[in-house]
Amino acid sequence: MENMAEEELLPLEKEEVEVAQVQVPTPARDSAGVPAPAPDSALDSAPTPASAPAPAPALAQAPALSPSLASAPEEAKSKRHISIQRQLADLENLAFVTDGNFDSASSLNSDNLDAGNRQACPLCPKEKFRACNSHKLRRHLQNLHWKVSVEFEGYRMCICHLPCRPVKPNIIGEQITSKMGAHYHCIICSATITRRTDMLGHVRRHMNKGETKSSYIAASTAKPPKEILKEADTDVQVCPNYSIPQKTDSYFNPKMKLNRQLIFCTLAALAEERKPLECLDAFGATGIMGLQWAKHLGNAVKVTINDLNENSVTLIQENCHLNKLKVVVDSKEKEKSDDILEEGEKNLGNIKVTKMDANVLMHLRSFDFIHLDPFGTSVNYLDSAFRNIRNLGIVSVTSTDISSLYAKAQHVARRHYGCNIVRTEYYKELAARIVVAAVARAAARCNKGIEVLFAVALEHFVLVVVRVLRGPTSADETAKKIQYLIHCQWCEERIFQKDGNMVEENPYRQLPCNCHGSMPGKTAIELGPLWSSSLFNTGFLKRMLFESLHHGLDDIQTLIKTLIFESECTPQSQFSIHASSNVNKQGKRKSNEMITNLGKKQKTDVSTEHPPFYYNIHRHSIKGMNMPKLKKFLCYLSQAGFRVSRTHFDPMGVRTDAPLMQFKSILLKYSTPTYTGGQSESHVQSASEDTVTERVEMSVNDKAEASGCRRW
Repeated sequence: MENMAEEELLPLEKEEVEVAQVQVPTPARDSAGVPAPAPDSALDSAPTPASAPAPAPALAQAPALSPSLASAPEEAKSKRHISIQRQLADLENLAFVTDGNFDSASSLNSDNLDAGNRQACPLCPKEKFRACNSHKLRRHLQNLHWKVSVEFEGYRMCICHLPCRPVKPNIIGEQITSKMGAHYHCIICSATITRRTDMLGHVRRHMNKGETKSSYIAASTAKPPKEILKEADTDVQVCPNYSIPQKTDSYFNPKMKLNRQLIFCTLAALAEERKPLECLDAFGATGIMGLQWAKHLGNAVKVTINDLNENSVTLIQENCHLNKLKVVVDSKEKEKSDDILEEGEKNLGNIKVTKMDANVLMHLRSFDFIHLDPFGTSVNYLDSAFRNIRNLGIVSVTSTDISSLYAKAQHVARRHYGCNIVRTEYYKELAARIVVAAVARAAARCNKGIEVLFAVALEHFVLVVVRVLRGPTSADETAKKIQYLIHCQWCEERIFQKDGNMVEENPYRQLPCNCHGSMPGKTAIELGPLWSSSLFNTGFLKRMLFESLHHGLDDIQTLIKTLIFESECTPQSQFSIHASSNVNKQGKRKSNEMITNLGKKQKTDVSTEHPPFYYNIHRHSIKGMNMPKLKKFLCYLSQAGFRVSRTHFDPMGVRTDAPLMQFKSILLKYSTPTYTGGQSESHVQSASEDTVTERVEMSVNDKAEASGCRRW
């Protein structure tokens, strides 16, 4: 209706006179079929000269455009409304123009010229603003329409009160009253927006997508070329501005390559257990992940790539043909090809491309492997993912809402995950345990339990991969592993709250530190609920390492090795990589035997519980002391009888089962004091030995605890 109304308003002939002239324009022929006002006989016989002013009653038909828009291309004219002007004077000149058809969406009032000098507002109906003097009209246009306008490339989109936008009637008693709302007309897409803030966001989205008044008109004639990228021997066609989510429909992030390789190794390890696998990439975008699955794993997987955006579905289909994936011929699909096309589904090779909501698709079909990677949090899709997932299947979840998970937006974390968190030194592992807890609760609601295979938290994302265990018994065991964490805000000590039905008088006494007794006020805070069990499965990670070596994924091998060390909580020097690095040199027979043995170990392997969380060596360093190198410090902790390893969450983090007091005392013991010149070597050496001895004694007597504590 809006487009039809605008067509009635806009001029269709080039003979119309511009409104910019101060003189009253001459009457023009009515090409739209609307009868023009009856002119005098003198005007019927001969046209009025341009130099001679025309009489006031003989008015021209109302043009829809201001004089500044008259020179624009005709395509641009057909998209602009009379409320879009360059200057306030152009808006005032519209008051001299009248149009008899008031019912059209962008028509002007019929009372524009009343008796005397009274003029009506061109953007308000006569019921809202009656004709008035010119100075009052100018003040009305400036305050009500011009000041609240939205500017875009020299044009002002003024607020419009004409009946362009249908509003639902209000039923009050037995009477029906209709209220016309104010709105803006978009200069680019001719949409009508009610609020100014929404209009600003609407125009900003056009600008982010590169749709301006010049490029938008030329878009129909020439489309920008698409770039072809290559990742893991898979070609993918991407749209312009593919790495900026606000500027494209099909988002492709090159920084998530590590994430895609981790998921590929997970699927490859699962494919060795049973074949074929029903796999789902719920948010395909460009389809790069599903293409890699189908291209490298072949008949071992049956891939389904889904996306709700129609442009993304088209791009996924083009990328399937780009990678030379053949179309599966099926008689049933041929008979129902029309219906499938309407729903947006096609079978291309081993890949099935669907266009529907991810929740609906996961409720309709069952899968062995599901990957969720929405833009932001994934909590809205967890219930659907666990509804039809098969037993011993795998669900991988990628969350990119790091601002809430990393405690930068605590209220968002409370809203999405129902979790209370603060910024700590181990905030990345805290984020991983928050996501695992949300996954575990969703699985328990579906009478399923989970086994965490691994959890990774890096700069841009948090990835959690779990195995599904069916049955209420597994669900109960999983729910027991969701606990609250007691965190000391003075010394950064932490411990999971003990299970029990009895209420403790002071649960903060469970902490190993003595801050609650020596410090005034409350020193600890309760965080959670969090996942309290292990985050890694050593046997599955070793199988992933083999798959990365088998498929030549060199970029991911270092991270997987670090995860293996972290899961076993052992230093890297105690682990031999040479045996696994020679896998590529072995024959197929030996490699198949290794896969079989790893598969058998997977079922009986119970991963050793690694200690939760880690300490940052820089955070607990002593002022005025040079701490040892990280590798040497790991050896010192290991020699003291503690389990120790590095962690991928923090490059300077140390995962150990040593209490914080012992951690600080060993760090202090092997730290050297810092001096600023002017002293002899013997004096410095003796002073350093005395200082270290004194400080170690202080740590034993629990005096260094208070001096080394720092509030966050």
